[in-house]
Amino acid sequence: MKNQLHALAMGEGVCRKKQLFTVKGRKELEGLALGPWSSYRRQELLRMYDEMAAATAKLDLEVERAAKAQPLAVRLMTHPGVGPVTSLAFVLLIGPVARFERSKQVVSYLGLNPQEHSSGGKQRMGSISKQGNPMMRSLLVEAGHTAARFDPELKRVYQRLKFRRGASVAKVAVARKLAVRLYWMLRSTADYAQLVRMQGSPPATLVESSPSLG
Repeated sequence: MKNQLHALAMGEGVCRKKQLFTVKGRKELEGLALGPWSSYRRQELLRMYDEMAAATAKLDLEVERAAKAQPLAVRLMTHPGVGPVTSLAFVLLIGPVARFERSKQVVSYLGLNPQEHSSGGKQRMGSISKQGNPMMRSLLVEAGHTAARFDPELKRVYQRLKFRRGASVAKVAVARKLAVRLYWMLRSTADYAQLVRMQGSPPATLVESSPSLG
């Protein structure tokens, strides 16, 4: 519904991205001079959007309550960009963290590990396997994109890879590093601030890097 409303606005030369759904943006959207059927479509989309927003608000509240009642999820939420949905999903999906001896196993479990292609004695790392839970990967990509705005190390990783290989590769790489951090936060019983202090800087040394991620 948001995409369709964006399309209506852009058809009139208005590009506000997320700002389209602020009070000011919505007022501008509702004030656009559209044709009869486009106006009807706008009205129906806004009506459905409001109904869906009210329904999801209740679900969001319940997820937030569940996350705050789970100590492990509360710990993960100390990391920039990680909210109730991502933290609770990660805790529930990973389960007992002791079953993963290494962070690489977690990365593989989530389907964020790059596939290996060997030919002529040469090893090349390709796109990620995508064998894990797709919802968890999506949440990590979204959380990682936000985290990269506030965490210096993730910001450097994102900007470097975006310049070299594009935004999509950079987002996946940051999501992978975020997954490793969350794993170590569960395993070491440290929150984000403690993890940073343990390393003397943002915990880059805890994150196992790969030469290629896609």
